[in-house]
Amino acid sequence: MARGDGRLTHDLIHGEKGPQDACGVFGVWAPGEDVAKLTYFGLYALQHRGQESAGIATGDGEKILVYKDMGLVSQVFDETALSSLRGHIAIGHTRYSTTGGSTWENAQPTLGGSGGRTLALGHNGNLINTVELRAMVDEHFGGARVTGELARGNTSDTALVTTLLAADPDKTPEQAALELFPKLRGAFCFVFMDEHTLYAARDPWGVRPLALGRLERGWVVASETAALQTIGASVIREVEPGELIAIDEDGLRTHRFAEPQPKGCVFEYVYLARPDAVIRDRVVHEARVDMGRALAREHPVEADLVIGVPESGVPAAVGYSQESGIPFGQGFVKNAYVGRTFIQPSQTLRQLGIRLKLNPLEHTIRGKRLVVVDDSIVRGNTQRAQVRMLREAGAAEVHVRISSPPVQWPCFYGIDFATRAELIATGLGVEEIRASIGADSLGYISEAGMVEATRQPADELCTACFTGRYPIELPEDGRVGKHVLETLPLTVRTGHDRSVDTDVDGVALGVGTGGAGALQRP
Repeated sequence: MARGDGRLTHDLIHGEKGPQDACGVFGVWAPGEDVAKLTYFGLYALQHRGQESAGIATGDGEKILVYKDMGLVSQVFDETALSSLRGHIAIGHTRYSTTGGSTWENAQPTLGGSGGRTLALGHNGNLINTVELRAMVDEHFGGARVTGELARGNTSDTALVTTLLAADPDKTPEQAALELFPKLRGAFCFVFMDEHTLYAARDPWGVRPLALGRLERGWVVASETAALQTIGASVIREVEPGELIAIDEDGLRTHRFAEPQPKGCVFEYVYLARPDAVIRDRVVHEARVDMGRALAREHPVEADLVIGVPESGVPAAVGYSQESGIPFGQGFVKNAYVGRTFIQPSQTLRQLGIRLKLNPLEHTIRGKRLVVVDDSIVRGNTQRAQVRMLREAGAAEVHVRISSPPVQWPCFYGIDFATRAELIATGLGVEEIRASIGADSLGYISEAGMVEATRQPADELCTACFTGRYPIELPEDGRVGKHVLETLPLTVRTGHDRSVDTDVDGVALGVGTGGAGALQRP
């Protein structure tokens, strides 16, 4: 069986990194059901949220088993692996790394335990006070060497939370969570379990989605409603911001560990979530169609055909067509089997790489004035290649329309964008970007148009990647980012000190200026 190497990528143009997805989490409590297979199919429905690693943990009341590896869900699991995961409770995770590198050690679910109790945890989101959490681990263990995930080299914020939840053998996971979660800063949707109980929790800002569903003989939680429907569960409601849910043989109980301050990620509506997902009573597909309608009103153009860039640009293209009256058509043919590849192409093939994924439908577009709708522009390389392809296929004009505002700021709440220096909109205006990608015209939806399409109150959405307005205050010392724990002092993890001030031959080993000023530097 092919095994992943942690380098799965959207890239078909060398170096073109799009907005990388958040993670997907799934949990089920269902005595008498094959919970491992339910979790497998739930993760399959959430594969779009992370493609680096996948894992499932199951519990039977006496022990917890975890199976995880690098790669896609279908590559990690087979019938043999799933048949070994028995029990009445399970959690699953499919990962894109946000804190901690893409390594096997950082794959989830993570494990922790003390006092004869084991804990497994999966996390969607990203915490911004990881330095503070590391200090809490240091303080609890008093400099002693810890065991578990941290000792094995896990450098994710998830491992810190797992360690702290299981640190006190006299507290149940429920008690520990109610004490710890109010201290967490950033975005988190947790599914976790001990041998008997399934837990789910969502941060007070509700940045990432998390839904609760009902099976005939149990309960399910998942990052998106589509995963619930995939396994035949009925959607009950969303897990509320600041809510902790516990499910066991006594039923479902809920706790409020913080007052809700809703700041849902608007990019879930633009790109991240599946189009059939429902977030805060809004069907994502309908929101994207309305974004296209807003684009047509804000940036009209005389054209013969509207086409969408598969897949995320298609609903907005439909909306643009409906509002403008310009016919909608298929301008690209997508190869459904080339979304991810382990094979690194030669330089010659890289130059032609986008055609592995998309090919223009020449007989449809030849001689036509085209409106090409996509969800976002990151570096601009993809759009540049698309425009060139369409012109080579005979398009008379190519007018690009984008169903989100210019992406100018990094996300610290669970999406891994390019750095500010790599974002084309950081240093260029719209007309300069248009010239750079070679389009005849370029139009971005306004922030107001995008927000209106979600049908959510503007003050209950996070738009930081477009505006730079971060609703959860970032650390003043600038110590945030994907590899922050790999550059901190490593006393707890290895017993060796690697402080910020330490250097070898003048090379700083700590954070230094790596994270400081990350938001200010262009």
